[in-house]
Order: sequence, then C-alpha cells, then structure tokens
Amino acid sequence: MEPKKHLLNDVWNQFPEVISNEYTNEIVIPDLEHFFANVFSVGSFYYYILNFNNSTLSNVHENILSIHGLNAYPEHLKDIIDLIHPDDLAFVMEAEAWTLEIYQILGPKHQLHLKTGYCFRMKTAEGNYELFYHQAFHSLKNDKGELLQAVNIHTNIQHITPINNYVATVSGLGTRTDFYSKKIVVEKIEGEPKERLTKREIEILSLLLKGFSDKEIANLLYISYHTVHTHHKKILYKTKSKNSLDLLKRSLENGYL
Repeated sequence: MEPKKHLLNDVWNQFPEVISNEYTNEIVIPDLEHFFANVFSVGSFYYYILNFNNSTLSNVHENILSIHGLNAYPEHLKDIIDLIHPDDLAFVMEAEAWTLEIYQILGPKHQLHLKTGYCFRMKTAEGNYELFYHQAFHSLKNDKGELLQAVNIHTNIQHITPINNYVATVSGLGTRTDFYSKKIVVEKIEGEPKERLTKREIEILSLLLKGFSDKEIANLLYISYHTVHTHHKKILYKTKSKNSLDLLKRSLENGYL
C-alpha cells in the first residue's frame, strides 16, 4: 500500500494548472484575521498554514496539541493525515479532487475569495474518532495564478452532530454568495429536508450562517426584507429546524454549510 503522505500529493498533481509545486524558501504568513471572519468554529478548533510546494505546515495553533493529544507540533501534512479515520481517507481524496476541479473551472480571478469545506473523523486525545469540519482558504498564489498556500481550520463538531454528510462544498467569502456542493458518497441521511432548497434559499442560508440578519441580507441581495423573512421561514420549515442552532445542525448534516 502506498504511504499516506503521498495520497493528497497525488490528487494535487492532477491539477498542475491550479496547484504549484515550485519550491520557495520564503513562507508568507497571510492575514489570518481576514479569514477568521468567515470561519465556522462553534467548538474546539485549531488552524495551520499548508505550503503546497513541500506539504509542510507552519503557524500551527496550539489547540492542536490538546485536541489530538500530541506531544509535539506536526510539521508535515502526513502528520495530519495520520489522525484521520482510515475509512474516511478515500472520501477526503475525492473531496479534494472535486474542490480543485471547481477552482480550475472558476479560474485564478476568484480563487482567493472562496473556501472549501467537508467533514471527516479524526482521532482525539481520548483515543476516540470524532467528527471534524475542515475548512480551507487559499491564501497565496504565484504570478501564473497557481495556488501556493492555504489556511486550514479544523473544528470539532461531534457535540453538534456525529453524522458525516459526505458532502464537499465550495462557497464564497464575505458577501460573495458562490455555492457549489457535491455528495461524494451516496448515503441516506437521517432528517434530510422535506424539500430541496432553491438556489435563492441556499444563497440566503449561507449568509444566515455567516451571521447576517434578515435586514442585512435584504440590503446585500437588493431584495425586500419581507422576501428574505419569507425565505428564512421556508428554510426553517424545509430543514425541519426549530431555531438557529437546530438550523446549524441540519445544515451540517445535509451539506449546506
């Protein structure tokens, strides 16, 4: 069996127009506060910078030690992959490949204004495998438009839901309302929506989950407050959600986040 450390490198090598493997000695630290304004982190989380050229990690947040029970900071992507449940590795590879396809389709112009997200199980300090939500923000590219670096955030969401939806998403940062999703593994999810959400409802849901109010969303989308409020109620009904926390749980389970 091929060593784990090569798994994602093989995926990235399929997209040379998107990911650059050119070596650089200089590690550029991105403006992390800019990204954290778009981070979903209801729970214990940590982050690190991933350098695509050699799969090394930098600026690793200290929470990673206590969350995973590590004695030293991981230095290579392989160290992160070793924490992932073996049964989820194939999904992670497929999810990465699909998100890179979307980045390639959208082109260099938008690549730094998007984030990817999907869930997988990781080993914790207690020795259990719990569900984590992975978010990736690409933060640096070269003059050819190839991606060099990403900020990865892992949030433990086991207390919200233990159910992996096996859905990968690419969504816009800030007020951008881009949203693409793909179910990688066909599996029935308990409590899935009564009806599919419309494109407009998904657009509004993505802004609701970023913390925007109905009034703010109306201003951003140039529609009336009444229209947004109506969509908001329909979203709650379709997702069988009683309140905002329940909506968050359903969104994670059904791949809307």
